[in-house]
Amino acid sequence: MNWETFRRQMSGLPCFNTHQVFAGEPDFDRNNFYRWTKAGYLVRLRQGLYTFPEYMGKPEMAIYFAGRIYGPSYISLHTALAFYGLIPEAVVQITSVTALKTMTFTNVIGEYTYQSVREDLMFGYEPRPFGEGYSIAYATREKALLDLLYLYPFYSTRAELENLRLDQALLHDELHIPQLETFLARFHSTALEKRVHLLRKVYEL
Repeated sequence: MNWETFRRQMSGLPCFNTHQVFAGEPDFDRNNFYRWTKAGYLVRLRQGLYTFPEYMGKPEMAIYFAGRIYGPSYISLHTALAFYGLIPEAVVQITSVTALKTMTFTNVIGEYTYQSVREDLMFGYEPRPFGEGYSIAYATREKALLDLLYLYPFYSTRAELENLRLDQALLHDELHIPQLETFLARFHSTALEKRVHLLRKVYEL
């Protein structure tokens, strides 16, 4: 199969894995992945997963790829908080939560980090559509904050919480405290409860 035929067959897919290719073309030459990546026709996201150069530089696609690179997972922590405007600075890493083991993947787009939680803590996220038929699973504001305080226990002092520079006005307007408390109870963590109590005190929630 030449490149033009392959590109036509894979049109409409922002990324694909090798299993999808071999399912349609069992005799496909595996060496094409290497040759076409080296030639710049393909971009390798991780072993066995590729995208096309035209999707490079599109922030939403970069985040969308997170769920394809390693999953099931959902966008949370600093990336979700930045998406909601709750923290001021741009986030370099794309941060996700998963019930799989903690992992980091680096490719030409950037660095993808996945923090592990118990299976019963894989809740509090929802699909947010974009483009033509695509969606990204984002933690809610409440779950992103809880994931952060749970996975990074150093956020246990006033100074560290102030260093987060959370937007207090947005917290007051958009954070749903009853939902935060409902989600918090599902963690069954006294230490997390103390951090959330301090967070609410620091930001007057």
